[in-house]
Amino acid sequence: MKILRYLIIIIALACGLNACTKLDLAPMNIIQDNDVFSTNGGIQIYMARMYSELPIEDFRYSPQRGLNMFWIISPFPAVTGEALSRDQRGAMTEAVLYWGDAYKLIRETNYFLQALPKYAANFEAADVDSWIGEAHFIRAFTYFSLAKRYGGVPIVSDVLQYPTDNVTSLDVPRASEEKTYDFIAADLDTAIAKMSGSNQQGRATKYAAAAFKSRAMLYAGSIAKYNQVSLFDDSHNRLCGLPPEKANTYFKAAYDAAVLLDGQFSLYKKAWAAGDKEAQYQNYVKLFFDGDSPENIFVKQYSYPQSVHGYDAYMVPLQCMGPNGYSSEVSPTLNYVEMFDGLPKNPDGTIQNLDGSGKYILYDNTMDIFAGAEPRLRATVILPGDNFKGQSIEIRRGIYTGSAAGGISPLIPAGSTIQYPTTNIVQSANGSQTPYTLPNGTKMNPAGASGTFFSEETCSQTGFFIRKYLDESLDKSQVKENNEDQTWIEIRYAEVLLNKAEAAYELFSAGQTGANYQQEAFTAINLVRERAGADLLATAADLSDLKIIQKERRKELGFENKIWWDLKRWRILDKEQNNSLYRVMMPFYVAENYKYFFDVRKDEKNRFYNFDPKWYYEQIPTDEINKSHSLKQNPGY
Repeated sequence: MKILRYLIIIIALACGLNACTKLDLAPMNIIQDNDVFSTNGGIQIYMARMYSELPIEDFRYSPQRGLNMFWIISPFPAVTGEALSRDQRGAMTEAVLYWGDAYKLIRETNYFLQALPKYAANFEAADVDSWIGEAHFIRAFTYFSLAKRYGGVPIVSDVLQYPTDNVTSLDVPRASEEKTYDFIAADLDTAIAKMSGSNQQGRATKYAAAAFKSRAMLYAGSIAKYNQVSLFDDSHNRLCGLPPEKANTYFKAAYDAAVLLDGQFSLYKKAWAAGDKEAQYQNYVKLFFDGDSPENIFVKQYSYPQSVHGYDAYMVPLQCMGPNGYSSEVSPTLNYVEMFDGLPKNPDGTIQNLDGSGKYILYDNTMDIFAGAEPRLRATVILPGDNFKGQSIEIRRGIYTGSAAGGISPLIPAGSTIQYPTTNIVQSANGSQTPYTLPNGTKMNPAGASGTFFSEETCSQTGFFIRKYLDESLDKSQVKENNEDQTWIEIRYAEVLLNKAEAAYELFSAGQTGANYQQEAFTAINLVRERAGADLLATAADLSDLKIIQKERRKELGFENKIWWDLKRWRILDKEQNNSLYRVMMPFYVAENYKYFFDVRKDEKNRFYNFDPKWYYEQIPTDEINKSHSLKQNPGY
């Protein structure tokens, strides 16, 4: 509505009092092309509308509710193994069918591309080229949002007229998935060629198009290599699946696109210092808030009070909760935390919480077990007892009141999902806790200020909270829905480096020549790991398995709504979530000796995960299928 009001104002200003006496004017409630495309202001408003409709899965995205929602319920991290959610009870795919809105935006971009050249003489040629490039970028972005969900989709590159067109011509069949990705690549090539390297924040540049191409083509290469699903139409067009022989073509396109950003962007290291874990931690926190970051390639801006979200209101620890009464929507799993370097681990890679005799290892402080962890972990996950907003975040599952002499044996059998026993353990059902008196006379709440409670879910579900993107400057009164305005970084240089590393690794593994792909992958991965404070790979030969790159992506891009699509393109979600229960780590306080231990267990709320392989391709809306004579539904629906 705001855009429409601006358009009407422009039209009103363009219409002088004398002109309003002419009888051949179009009705004032109809906006003409000349009103929009003949002035710079009209172009900017039209462009702003298209950008506002881009399918960016940001702070306001929910797989259950869609784009631009203020209720962040069951977000992507709750279905990828990154986290457990108080509102999510197991595996799911997107409940939102992104189809109709996509084709509305595609029509707007097609109309823009059709109308603008008629008024090109009013503007500098470079400006016209840049606008055309942006429209191609927006269209490619939208088509990729369709392709990664549905496979091959109808390709509409012209404005379809209704009712003047023959109805049959409006019934566009699905193109093959191969042609869909090739169309996306062509649009992005046009965007790269026509746009400049700079633009106002929130709008695309040639480098944003190149970065996005590296993402889209990496996705296509993975589908060509790893997908096992096929669907053909009556004309033998493969609607689901890409030819395996084209995998390297797409990986090469992803690699080449990433190379275009070499020397143009860099990882954020303004507060970074070699060997200084605290500086590296603070640097990683700050990279998501510095508007002048050399890492930001394409962002979606928010600005209070015109454009806001409620990310903090849903994600902060309970003790930082604001007036809306929300917190702890997602809690990172121990499975996710264990991916990070520097933790004490067992030979199988799981965290070591028991000594050689099978008794709990005791700690003076809950942060002691994380002392050697790479700083990126602290900047991504709030660990029990860490400092946030000037206070220690208290996370306890209970107080152990039994004897610690001779060590403390595990409270429940390994692999069990039963609740903890009540003998020798003081617990709390909810936030209304009864303080326990310790031997020295001091009092302690059994679950601490932020839980975990055994029957209330507005607390940590796992022993951890999310840290990434939380605004530490907000006080409690400001932590509420539709009040926060952090900028969403849709594409940053770390992702491009990871795209480059993966594409290069795939090309090297396939025996492709033309560049030292193994060395390029090694260099890109180590750049990301160095900034994170993680252990560096010693030689290129150490990059011996795709799983190394996959784990690095999951650590670096965690909680940025990218991992869901990675797991889908690698086609590993069904295997990873085959009857899975994710693991948590519960801190307990030992009353006798004032120490802590950690109990590692499976989620006691029994949230089972089973990914249905048909979800690799989502269901095309049944309404679209029913009103078309040519659309073919995806397998399994």
